[in-house]
Amino acid sequence: MAPEDISAAEAARTAPPESITALLASTSEEVLCALIENPSLDETHVCLLLERKDLSGSLLEEISKRKTWRASYRIRRALAAHPHTPRLIAIRLLRDLHLMDLVRISLLPASTGELRRLAEERVLAQLPQMPLGQRLTLAKRGSSCIAAGLIAQGPEQAARAALDNVFLSESHLLKTLADEELPARVVVAVATHRKWSKLVNIRVAILRHPNAPAECVAAFVAELPRREIEEILGDSRISEALRMRLRHEIARRDKE
Repeated sequence: MAPEDISAAEAARTAPPESITALLASTSEEVLCALIENPSLDETHVCLLLERKDLSGSLLEEISKRKTWRASYRIRRALAAHPHTPRLIAIRLLRDLHLMDLVRISLLPASTGELRRLAEERVLAQLPQMPLGQRLTLAKRGSSCIAAGLIAQGPEQAARAALDNVFLSESHLLKTLADEELPARVVVAVATHRKWSKLVNIRVAILRHPNAPAECVAAFVAELPRREIEEILGDSRISEALRMRLRHEIARRDKE
């Protein structure tokens, strides 16, 4: 370490409270490491420091080791959300986060795929005991995976709200529709939704579902591309009634 860095680090270690805010912007790893040893450093200072996305994993690990900072929920939350927090530390911190903070982690682009998935799993595990109000909040603000979980688990009011979730993806909805035990009222909600009911893949999934609403089948079949109709016909699980309708539609098009 250069003499000037040693001097700056020592100054950071003993800096008075009024000087700490300026030191939080330092680009020197040595200064920042010294700063977290400063007894005048408080929770607010640490949270400000954790807003920086250029912090190293080793510095974040040092912060996480300190008992004083581990006791602060704000700091644990900020550490869990930081893109450079070491993997095992971030996973451990997830266990203590509140519901909406887990949702926030699951939506952060900077979070790793593994961390987002674990956050979503912790949210979904709480659904059975969750009151309707919280489910409705999640239906509107949760990630695509969480929204799909609410569509599958309900209740119907939450499932319908989740269909309007801006994060809900077609792929997650298709996985949900692949569940043959999905309640008929939910299948109907998807089949009549202003957005999802217009997508070919969603229509195919609905037609294949044992709870496909009869009132939608005719319209869906009439507008499906021939390739999709022939693909559905190759599915041995569809009902005979649907099979006959699909064959009738192909015959009608051949005549035209």
